[in-house]
Amino acid sequence: MTNKQIILKNRPQGTPNSATWQLEKNSIPELQEGEILIQQHYISLDPAMRGWMNDTKSYIPPVALDSVMRAGSIGKVIQNKNNPNFQIGDCVSGWGGVQQFVISNGEGCFKVDEKIAPMPAFLSTLGMPGMTAYFGILEVAKIKDGDIVLVSAAAGAVGSIVGQIAKIKGCTVIGIAGGKEKCDYIINELGFDGAIDYKSENIYTALKRKCPKGVDVYFDNVGGVILDAALSKLRMHATVVICGAISQYNNKKKINGPSNYLSLLVTRSTMKGMVVMDYTKDFGKAARQMTIWMQEGKLKSREDIYQGIENFQETYHRLFSGEKNGKLILKVLE
Repeated sequence: MTNKQIILKNRPQGTPNSATWQLEKNSIPELQEGEILIQQHYISLDPAMRGWMNDTKSYIPPVALDSVMRAGSIGKVIQNKNNPNFQIGDCVSGWGGVQQFVISNGEGCFKVDEKIAPMPAFLSTLGMPGMTAYFGILEVAKIKDGDIVLVSAAAGAVGSIVGQIAKIKGCTVIGIAGGKEKCDYIINELGFDGAIDYKSENIYTALKRKCPKGVDVYFDNVGGVILDAALSKLRMHATVVICGAISQYNNKKKINGPSNYLSLLVTRSTMKGMVVMDYTKDFGKAARQMTIWMQEGKLKSREDIYQGIENFQETYHRLFSGEKNGKLILKVLE
């Protein structure tokens, strides 16, 4: 058996290119005592992957050169050498990386039930994006009934779930997205109260129109100009959640920070950063609640799935071009 793997060969400056990764075919070693072999079906593609390639201080060590590119994944156990915690056929999710097979001792692998939802959902609403949205909007933002919530990248994997949870909790939700199709989706399919198309509208003018009373919570996934504009609309004692800054990840120069930060002082507001790994011990609780919401029809999951590990780089770039709908996933099972 051979394993196709995406190997990080160079640390990119700006946007990753053909020299950043290399597709390799390597033989799969024999299992050692206590190990399992997982045949991976799907790989999660996330904006955070860009930061993991940088050799800089962060919340997680960078991906080492000449190693498999880090990624969340889901697949099935196909071999087991006396690991008592898993059975052949178990469906497991974890950090398997961008490869077709992964050997593990079971640490960091979580069994999931395909009867609850299809595999891709465990990389989406019931995976890291869903956990990020759940804890970001409920535990960090601490939304309450009646809040006005503004969400950027609102049609994306995290933003779409943030907005839906805020609606479940009785908030008014305005989403910022790129293009008419995505704006229509978050209003007509997800139930947002309004949408701003940053590609065709002046963001400051649109915020005045859509959020005339200001916002109590701004959930930021993009940074840059949109973050600056959102800061201008904060209400008293508002909360800004910094989840990501996708508009800045490929910068060759320094990141553009918010020039409008004094709005925090004027409105006595708070800006908080969040990393989903801080809430690992409570993932089970969050997944159970979101499963209930999904079964009740209150929470929708949308995955955009592409085929073939050979197409990893092309699919990865969809994260930043906006050419995707919902959670971006790569199917690596042949």
